[in-house]
Amino acid sequence: MSPVTVTFLMLVFLESFKLSFCARNHNVACIQSERRALLRFKQHLKDPSNRLSSWTKNGDCCRWDGIICSNVSGLVIGLHLGSSRGTRKLGGKLNPALLDLKHLTYLDLSDNDFRQTQIPTWFWNMSSNLYYFNISRNQFQGNIPDLLTMTQPSVLIDLSCNNFTGSLPLLSSNMTAIDFSFNSLSGSMSHFLCHKLNESMKLEILNLGHNLLSGEIPECWKKWSRLVGIKLCDNNFSGKIPGSMGALTLLQSLHVRNNFVVGEIPSSLRHCSELVTVDFGSNQLSGDIPGWMGERLPKLIILSFHSNKFTGTLPEELCALSYLQILDLSHNNLVSEIPSCINNLSAMNSGNKSDDKIFYRTSKGSFFEDILVVMKGRVVNYDTTLKLVKTMDLSDNNLSGEIPEEVTSLAGLQSLNFSHNHLVGRIPYNIGAMTSLECFDLSTNNLSGEIPLTISDLSFLSHLNLSYNKFTGKIPSGTQLQSLNAYSFLGTKLFGPPLSESSTDVRFGTGSGVLKNREDQDKVDWFFLTVELGFLSGFFGAVFLLMLCKSGRSVHFQYMDETGHSLGRIIRKYILK
Repeated sequence: MSPVTVTFLMLVFLESFKLSFCARNHNVACIQSERRALLRFKQHLKDPSNRLSSWTKNGDCCRWDGIICSNVSGLVIGLHLGSSRGTRKLGGKLNPALLDLKHLTYLDLSDNDFRQTQIPTWFWNMSSNLYYFNISRNQFQGNIPDLLTMTQPSVLIDLSCNNFTGSLPLLSSNMTAIDFSFNSLSGSMSHFLCHKLNESMKLEILNLGHNLLSGEIPECWKKWSRLVGIKLCDNNFSGKIPGSMGALTLLQSLHVRNNFVVGEIPSSLRHCSELVTVDFGSNQLSGDIPGWMGERLPKLIILSFHSNKFTGTLPEELCALSYLQILDLSHNNLVSEIPSCINNLSAMNSGNKSDDKIFYRTSKGSFFEDILVVMKGRVVNYDTTLKLVKTMDLSDNNLSGEIPEEVTSLAGLQSLNFSHNHLVGRIPYNIGAMTSLECFDLSTNNLSGEIPLTISDLSFLSHLNLSYNKFTGKIPSGTQLQSLNAYSFLGTKLFGPPLSESSTDVRFGTGSGVLKNREDQDKVDWFFLTVELGFLSGFFGAVFLLMLCKSGRSVHFQYMDETGHSLGRIIRKYILK
């Protein structure tokens, strides 16, 4: 899964840097030795779109595109050569002429194409003078050396979306933000995290997601007390969530999704009261979902525990999370009724009137949050529009009882999924009050009765699944329900368009017979499983090819068959376990 178009580390602190030199003194010309160095650097670059046409032999380099000079001395202090949308990428080789830019502190070569270039040693040495170093979204390869000699008091480094291998480097205490995501870094993070335990670190943003890191997440977090955001998702980490993370009292975002982490959620995390996002999905966590999360983490907007081994009840204390917009507890073993206090999740009650981004402020600017959400049967990554997303997914648990009428007060929800549980009773009559619903899934329960006529008020509804229940009667007419696929009503006693007009079981032919009831559903699942497993060889072949081309910020893998079973769930349940 992951998927990020513009991801976790998207710092917006640089505008003040660029603006401070836009009104430079035009009487100050660039230094001749630096102009010659830049021209030598250009000679080894491939520039198919002629982006560097202003770099001429007799020109003033302080007026060249991508060059930032001091408005006092005329010295080159910034090189801004990252590609933007609509411009062709630079390529070629890195020329050591950059070493002659003695006062360079800002270097951006992001989103170019240097054709699997190995970073030369001189280039890493030069980076020790930078406070902003961004070579993300290229094809650079090789090991990342230790970054212990950074001379600037506050340093931001983005090496994401390259082909770097080897172990994590040791860091200077001056680092403020690092993004090493979407590489092939491997091994343990113990040496990286536990180096010089008595030394306090300035790091505020740590993104190690989408690598090949393994081993236990070490208990060395107290020295990293300034951390605001941590992303360890999509690695091979094992062991438990460290209790020492409770010392991170400034932490706002914690992602450990898609690893092999076990055990219970440590009670020490109750001290991280600034948390806005907790994403522990797709691990092997167990035990109860702590009730204290609803009391001690009052700022939570995103809570994702899907695809774990949690047991026990659905804590009523979670109803106190008035800012919660995304709740995903699907694919666990929770046993309880859905609490009637669900209407207290007030952020889900109405549309969003604020900014469409969820972001966190650091000493050097802000970064935007991102999260994976199952929406309309597809795994979607949301980032810059995340604040507009409101979903609840309690599917594939052992929940029982009736759907509380109070759920209909959550008029801002766009997606509601209670499928694959043991719910009984009827669909709440006032379901039409949930006017923002686009996706509504109640499949594979024991629900009965007729579909309420108020469902016709759900004008945005485009994905509905009521299959494998005991619903009866005619599907309400004059609504968008008639345009839905008949699979939405498989295994019920509903009739009317898009089904036939006669009242009979909605049946599914397999070629050798007809499956009518819930007990036969496993046979249908195995039928689709056979098709899905047969699809895997082609699927992973495509994945392998895509992984060889990591020049983009991320790769999205999205698939959902018409029965509502995601390919990811099939892989996890039947292959990985």
